[in-house]
Amino acid sequence: MRHRYQQKEKAGKVDASQCSCTSLRKASRRVSQLYDAILAPCGLRTTQRAILNHISRAGTPSVGELAVDLVMDRGALAHNLKPLERDGYVRQEVDPRDRRNRVVSLTAEGRAKLRESELLWARAQKKFDKAYGSAAAATLREALSLIASDKFIASFEGAV
Repeated sequence: MRHRYQQKEKAGKVDASQCSCTSLRKASRRVSQLYDAILAPCGLRTTQRAILNHISRAGTPSVGELAVDLVMDRGALAHNLKPLERDGYVRQEVDPRDRRNRVVSLTAEGRAKLRESELLWARAQKKFDKAYGSAAAATLREALSLIASDKFIASFEGAV
């Protein structure tokens, strides 16, 4: 009798391997661990490097713009900006166009730290592509880009 009860329990549960969110989060944590290990000599973590890199490309984004572009909530971004600001890699200032907002920019030290991380990041990227396969990695990045897009949000929210 116990066996049938266990089967009923299993029937009501969703297999974690079938949950896209869980699978993506686990994969993201694993890839972050691998990249973090390679980036360790420069003292940056993957998220910190991504923030510095985005600021470098954007110039002086507002905190809100940066959060949207990185698909992070403002609280998580603020948490991640603190050590970068403490270490002198970024600077936050009042937005001259709208004093209610703050803009973020790289300092000279931040630009130097980003340059220092480039070879390490390239090594991590190369190792990922080799382990996963170059063509498959390109396809994966394309799929993940779609998932992070506004188009996907609209489709997801419209799905039944």
